[in-house]
Amino acid sequence: MNENEVNQKTTQLFEEVLTNSSQENYLLRLYIAGTTVHSLEALKNIKKICEEHLEGRYQLEVIDVYQNSESMINANIVAIPTLIKELPLPLQKLIGNLSDREKVLIGLNLILNQSSKEDHE
Repeated sequence: MNENEVNQKTTQLFEEVLTNSSQENYLLRLYIAGTTVHSLEALKNIKKICEEHLEGRYQLEVIDVYQNSESMINANIVAIPTLIKELPLPLQKLIGNLSDREKVLIGLNLILNQSSKEDHE
């Protein structure tokens, strides 16, 4: 294979992965601490992102660590709020109020990181 054929094959595989990932269902768990400002912001932000980018393809489980502290220990949560993307793999953890939309979209593999895009070009 020459370089042009390799580039075409790589591009084709990349586009197939993107197409398939857009059909995947997401399982998300948001760990919050009651009704703190940061927890409520994180919940509002992730709901908005899910409704805009994952409509009908996501399950969002909200876990209040005040009500269920054992789940925090089991999930190895060190900061609140924390969003865990369980599915599709790979597992991803995002910490904070999720207000940096681009970082959340990258963390959920809904868009490519700009540096990754440049690496592929």
